[in-house]
Amino acid sequence: MAARGSAPHFNALGITAHVLLGLVAFASVCLGAGADEWQSRSIYQVMVDRFARTDLSTTASCTVWETCNGTWAGLISKLDYIQGMGFTAIQISPVVKNLEGSTAVGSAYHGYWSVDNYALNEHFGSSADLKLLSSEVHRRGMYLMIDVVVNNMAAAFNNTVPPPVDFSAFNPFNDAKYFHKYCNVTEWTNPVNYQDCWLYPYGVALADLNTDAPVVVDMMRTWIKGLVANYSIDGIRIDAAKHVNDAFLPAFIGASGVFAFGEVLTGETEDMCRYQTRGLLTGMPNYLEYFPLNAVFNGHSMEELFNERVNTEAGCNNTLVLGTFVENHDSPRFAASVSDMALAKNAMTYVLLNDGIPTVYQGQEQHFSGNSTPFNREPLWSSGYDTTATLYNLTATLNKLRNAAILLSPSYVNTTSETLFYDVNHLCLRKGPDGSQIVFCINNQSGGGPAYQLSIGGFGSGDTVVEVLSCTHTTADGIGNVTAYMDKGEPKVFFLASALNSSGLCPTTSPAAPASSAKNGGARETADIWTSTVLAGIVLGCSVWLFA
Repeated sequence: MAARGSAPHFNALGITAHVLLGLVAFASVCLGAGADEWQSRSIYQVMVDRFARTDLSTTASCTVWETCNGTWAGLISKLDYIQGMGFTAIQISPVVKNLEGSTAVGSAYHGYWSVDNYALNEHFGSSADLKLLSSEVHRRGMYLMIDVVVNNMAAAFNNTVPPPVDFSAFNPFNDAKYFHKYCNVTEWTNPVNYQDCWLYPYGVALADLNTDAPVVVDMMRTWIKGLVANYSIDGIRIDAAKHVNDAFLPAFIGASGVFAFGEVLTGETEDMCRYQTRGLLTGMPNYLEYFPLNAVFNGHSMEELFNERVNTEAGCNNTLVLGTFVENHDSPRFAASVSDMALAKNAMTYVLLNDGIPTVYQGQEQHFSGNSTPFNREPLWSSGYDTTATLYNLTATLNKLRNAAILLSPSYVNTTSETLFYDVNHLCLRKGPDGSQIVFCINNQSGGGPAYQLSIGGFGSGDTVVEVLSCTHTTADGIGNVTAYMDKGEPKVFFLASALNSSGLCPTTSPAAPASSAKNGGARETADIWTSTVLAGIVLGCSVWLFA
């Protein structure tokens, strides 16, 4: 989708891409948005308390472990900021009433400490505000996903065991009979322990719901059905899905009637993929790739990411409905350990162009660098909502490109990426069918990386191809290879010039050429990397020329 305020582009029927996507979204909202509809979306994750205040003020102090007064009304006022990056869906933090007051670990600003599922979080706004947010999101042709908590209810905890929880304070689970008896999760590979015991044993007691009990299942199904209907929700993210019993998940999702991401926090292929292979979950945040994706930009080999892609595709039923991400509200910011902007650009490129549903956490586009929780939950207003930021504009370009490819060929989202080339420093993929394919190469060499040429396939003989991040054009050779002029660790993204015309990207282009640092030629100093790259290139039909 073109950025809000840009000139619309037309397809052969004379329908703007904005209108077409809007009609599709409207139809999906009316019918219930399933996995097929969500595959074409890219998600921007919002932590409501930290996104925008109602009055859009930015100066009042904000303690990171306490409420900072972000609201649904503030989010409505800043939807242009999100749509300007080309996102077609928004995920917001849980909306129900939370534990009031401060605890030893701060307040419930984040929305995950539920006490009343049938009341809204008044810190975020009113029922009218939430309905207006849903309406405004849909008016823009976007989807709305809401995070939901199903594993537990929350009570202040004085650290005496067992926690002295007043169960009567909860709604609708107002009796101890709805909960597992207290035990603390200590065995993270033992399902009986991590599904039946209580999480978070300090400051706040998360009373573990007995989701094995039919009465609890029925109450949860009734609640989610009403929530989705009342606020026209298109999708849900199930927090801590790994910590409820297996059978609960399909029953709960079925009652919601919409697509669900279920959080299964693990780096083990069998542990996560079994949720798909056993029909428990369709979509999940892709934690299997999250860990190597961060590692390859922290000194590890890009081969680790390639290998995990292979393992995930072999282990799971459908990687096309997994959510690719490199940051979320529970993990350190990418920039907490990797400040280099070139590496951040490569990570963002992978997230947005990989198979599956791209998911970007608010502030990633501003290169926020907070470490562990709650410091990774910085108020977005501290950035001034800078639409000139490097990663903001990269995100807008890549989302616009992805949306254009989907518009050209809806089967784009159902096409699994083909690996064209990989080695210690590179991963090059082709995504999409002929005519709407995107070819992209990420690397982990940082902004101080060398200048060299990488010959990469994915096109047809004689195709005119545009590198969309530099708006330069080149022609594919007789076997469909194009030359990527690599320099300073920048990612490269290629698209057919003929297909790019309707996207609004790169209205003018210049011929591709080596970077100035490469024009004089010369051999790269690191001969062993040269050798491994060339040998890998020969195997995969790719060749590399390196320059000082």
